[in-house]
Amino acid sequence: MEFGFIGVGAMGGPLARNLIRAGKTVHVYNRSAEGRDKTLAAGKSGVAAMSMADMAPCKVVFTCLALPEHLTEKALGPDGLYAHMQPGSVHVELSTIDSQTAFALAEAAERQGIAYIQCTLGKTPAHAERGEAPLFVGGDQQAIADLAEVWPILGVLNNVGTVEAACAVKLVSNLVGMANLAVLSEGLRIGEAAGVGKNLLLQLLGETGAQSFQLDARGKSMTQGEYDPPRFALDLALKDLRLGCGMAHGMNVDVPLLDMVFARFGRGAAVGLGKKDCAAVHEV
Repeated sequence: MEFGFIGVGAMGGPLARNLIRAGKTVHVYNRSAEGRDKTLAAGKSGVAAMSMADMAPCKVVFTCLALPEHLTEKALGPDGLYAHMQPGSVHVELSTIDSQTAFALAEAAERQGIAYIQCTLGKTPAHAERGEAPLFVGGDQQAIADLAEVWPILGVLNNVGTVEAACAVKLVSNLVGMANLAVLSEGLRIGEAAGVGKNLLLQLLGETGAQSFQLDARGKSMTQGEYDPPRFALDLALKDLRLGCGMAHGMNVDVPLLDMVFARFGRGAAVGLGKKDCAAVHEV
């Protein structure tokens, strides 16, 4: 079975490399040659792809792109991915997108005889590189079952059922995670104002009810003001907050606290912190 991989950035790259390390033939397409070449260096079974047409031999094609509009641009249209994929093939979509975009892709795929799976990703690039990232998978259940031997290569399978659920789990995860980050930032500022040593404060918070994934992952970088290189850029966090709050509003779920977090990250982007790690929200 041949695989295609479109978008090998911070999260897509590790998954593509896991497939190559497992000896799978993977056709790799990426906007930048640097990212593509880094992925191909993982093993001899990687193949450089220069266009969507190069995905034609692939039974399964993965996409992992930054924005929903990037995805629809690559997948749809007369020379898009779906125009070149064969009936009976599978599109596994890894990006963090809204359910409306996912539904549109699933419907377009079905018209072409392509099975659609939404597989959003949790945790960090380091987890993904080790094959430990949680995979929130929903969509065509037969296609999911047919890839039973592939999921353990990529990460930890969590079959959440539907395309909508797969989108929602990731957006909810990022909503809560970024809210935790904003609250952590305010707590650190209070400790700083009270004269508590930064390292001591981090240690003590980690031993109390304030302990969290974000404290472990980003507490130190926040206290030291180090936000490069970004593991998850503030601009991408802002995008996910926009999609997540929009999802909530569309379902008539009141989320005033998350709306405030969205505004806080918007301030960070407005003052030029968008390309830095999302921990840079600490600066506003």
